[in-house]
Amino acid sequence: MSTDAATTQTSEHSSQEDYRKLQETNKRPLTAGRVVLYAFLTFMALGWLFPFVWALYNSFRDYAYTAANGYVSFGGFTLSNYTDAWTRGDFTQLFLNSAIITIPAVVFTLLLSTMAAFVLARFSFWFNLPMLILFTAANLLPQQSLLIPLFRFFREVGLLDTYMAVILVHIAFQTGFCTFVLSNYMKALPKSMTEAALVDGAGVWRQYSQIVLPLCRPPLAALAVLQVTWIYNDFFWAVAFLNSGEKFPITSGLQNLRGQFFTDYNLLSAGSILVAVPTIIVFVLLQKQFISGLTLGADKG
Repeated sequence: MSTDAATTQTSEHSSQEDYRKLQETNKRPLTAGRVVLYAFLTFMALGWLFPFVWALYNSFRDYAYTAANGYVSFGGFTLSNYTDAWTRGDFTQLFLNSAIITIPAVVFTLLLSTMAAFVLARFSFWFNLPMLILFTAANLLPQQSLLIPLFRFFREVGLLDTYMAVILVHIAFQTGFCTFVLSNYMKALPKSMTEAALVDGAGVWRQYSQIVLPLCRPPLAALAVLQVTWIYNDFFWAVAFLNSGEKFPITSGLQNLRGQFFTDYNLLSAGSILVAVPTIIVFVLLQKQFISGLTLGADKG
């Protein structure tokens, strides 16, 4: 029997054994503890989904109908809330503004993080540990405490009321967290891969770009989802550094839907759903990689 055939047979036997163990696990009788756990998890899942489902339901209802019959009623369905929210909130421009801020911030954050993490994980310098501590400690600072120094700095260098100011702040605050996560993942990769590449004449850049970086797709996907969500939903730094209303991100669009004397909550619900659509799309597209990135190492012990 050849080596390849033996390897294939061993792999098939291992897969069958894992499948058998999985079936045995699924056939275990339900104990009182597991029933309570499943009930608790189901309750928590429904609790997290309820606000979104309730907003989605009311976003298709007419305000006059709910004002007359109450929100706990059925009927008065319409699609006008979405068109009204889009036009009144100027969502076309605001979505463009959010894209201008979010896409470069996420791309450069992940790019710089992978480079820093590669150095921290693959090279032994005396400054490695202090550098990692510095990256991590920076995330413990309240962002609001740096508002005044950053505002004065951007005003002096002429970046106030520009997208670049908001982008730079997001990159600075998010790079530390991403570097910490990626460095831990890269340290778990076998060093024999880069050592073999070094023997074959591969330089540092080639080791980083062609060997280590392709293996980091699961954590990068997980971090991309988190970073898109955090940066896209941020409104604090935009308010702090942008003076022109036409440059505000999409999170400000919901404020445009509030009236002076009353608020149409059905219209506001439709606007909230529209604002949430991009992050939902990103998660759906990257959910497989996102889950893989979160569960890395969960089966090792």
